[in-house]
Amino acid sequence: MDSRPSRPEHWLPAPQPSLFMPMPPHNPPLSDLLRGLGVGSGGGAENPARSAPPDPAPPSDDQARWHELVAQVGRELAEPLTAALERVTTLTTTGRIDRLGLRALRDEVDRARQAGIWCQQIARLASGRVRQQAERVHLTHTVQSALAYRTREIHARGLQLSQSLLPLEVMADASMLFALLNAAVDWCLDVAQGTVELRVDQREWPAHARLTMRLRHRSPDEGAPAGPDAVAQRLDTMHWHLLDQTARTMGLPLERQVDATHARMTLEFPHTVNAVMPQLDDDDRDLGFSSSVNSKPLAGSHVLVVASRRDLRVQIREATRSMGLVMDFVGSMREARAFCDEGLPHAIVFEGTLRGRAFDELADGIRREVPEFVFIEVTEHGDTFEAASISETGMARLGADSIASNLPSALVYELSRIM
Repeated sequence: MDSRPSRPEHWLPAPQPSLFMPMPPHNPPLSDLLRGLGVGSGGGAENPARSAPPDPAPPSDDQARWHELVAQVGRELAEPLTAALERVTTLTTTGRIDRLGLRALRDEVDRARQAGIWCQQIARLASGRVRQQAERVHLTHTVQSALAYRTREIHARGLQLSQSLLPLEVMADASMLFALLNAAVDWCLDVAQGTVELRVDQREWPAHARLTMRLRHRSPDEGAPAGPDAVAQRLDTMHWHLLDQTARTMGLPLERQVDATHARMTLEFPHTVNAVMPQLDDDDRDLGFSSSVNSKPLAGSHVLVVASRRDLRVQIREATRSMGLVMDFVGSMREARAFCDEGLPHAIVFEGTLRGRAFDELADGIRREVPEFVFIEVTEHGDTFEAASISETGMARLGADSIASNLPSALVYELSRIM
């Protein structure tokens, strides 16, 4: 809407200059100027609502949040792109770039690209078009699963986790919950130093489950404490904005308390199944909700499939379609190693014919970090299933002829054993 003041009704435009003789500049009389300023001929002020624009309303909390996000996006894009532009300028001037410079250029462009991806995710969540299916999900198991998935990154940052997790279940969309927890871990990796305290507990009233993360964002030896604006800029990363928007989309209250050295983030789950409940009997099935214990126990779990044959990948995808899993597919052990270097999945299903030295090295590296990591080998023929607990290799095996019937139950059995 145009915020310029409207012209008074009695204002007249200046006369148009003649086509043949120059006109002197038009000087309106003093009375016209006074009336234009809202002062009548009698010296009294006219109605200010007609003559003066209203004071702009202060921005709402939601507007302020988007303003902060736009500012953060600008910072996330400007810094790497400026550095990349300087490298490109040097390259065009000298015609040379070394391997380290080329790697830095790639990383800077990738940072800008990642900022664009985060913006797309936040915009999609804020659009209101995200479909969610609430089901009964074990919050504590999902938290543990998300932490296990990011173990390598957490250790690489030198962080120590102190956990106090009460077993609780909530009603939520399983895949959205897993994405929410991953965003919380990403924010923690952005800002945390030293020990991170993680707690899952329940309020006395109302009886809502809570996830609390307390971390130190500033080392005691950093000198004088930063001001509130500098602290907010340090904590309001793109991962924080993604976490905030995911919580809003899920309808979960999110609170953050900050002081000069520490920050506390609390997520509250209004739809809480007060405690871990036993298996539902026939009378309980009329309560009107579905149970992830019965329908999708692994919803949100991440499985990597390593298979060179397209028909095998199709069979595995179709067999697990209704399980709510996050599935990724690669065609070789080299691609699998590159994938796992970025972050470990919860399980790896692999084609037996690809097993060799490269696979053994990959499996040994993973099991040094996660000794109970789940591997399921798909042999070329057969219709049997062999659990990891009785296998000589410590890995589950099933025949390719039984993928449709045995793979879903094999995944449930093997992953439930370690969760």
